[in-house]
Amino acid sequence: MKTRDKILKASLALFNEKGERNVTTNHIAAHLGISPGNLYYHFRNKEDIVHAIFGEYVRHLETAFTPKENGPTLDVLMSYLDGVFYTMWEFRFFYASLPDILARNPALHQEYFLVQTQLADRVVAILHTLKAEGILAIDEADLPDLAHTVKIMVTFWISYQTTQAVDAAITRPVIYQGVLKVLFLIRPYLAPDARDTIARLEDHYRRLALRTR
Repeated sequence: MKTRDKILKASLALFNEKGERNVTTNHIAAHLGISPGNLYYHFRNKEDIVHAIFGEYVRHLETAFTPKENGPTLDVLMSYLDGVFYTMWEFRFFYASLPDILARNPALHQEYFLVQTQLADRVVAILHTLKAEGILAIDEADLPDLAHTVKIMVTFWISYQTTQAVDAAITRPVIYQGVLKVLFLIRPYLAPDARDTIARLEDHYRRLALRTR
């Protein structure tokens, strides 16, 4: 693995473990056993590292949230929900400190805005596909509002959880609880024939949310 990639991998792990504000470039260099100068050869500062990690986040969104036309309904829904889980878990530091990170980096904030606009369109397209497949029974005009509500829940679930207890830990079960909230949001719009499918998905993610590790 190239040094640049090692820096990004280590930074993401440290940001997720300790919180992005609590990690410096010196911490990252020490963790990797390299000199700060070696790190600065690849990145000018920590903001550059965060920006590069954001690029990985965007690439994941582009592959995970493309509407799928084929496949069993249960598998398709699970792939979307697993995509939600992976994104929230893998980039949890970003969700936990989103307003602060964006406020410090106007260029990143602008990129984030553009990405989220594109993501909103993709979520609407996914919901439209679920409607066409007979899973959702919802007026076409209401799809953007439902998509927006789902995006709000996913974006701020982690930061909300950090306010619920002193030294709150963001664990995998906590993220799966967020996935369950997504299912809860779409439940009122389910077509009758899809309710058993969603119930099976809820049971699946509820078991994952109850795990202690």
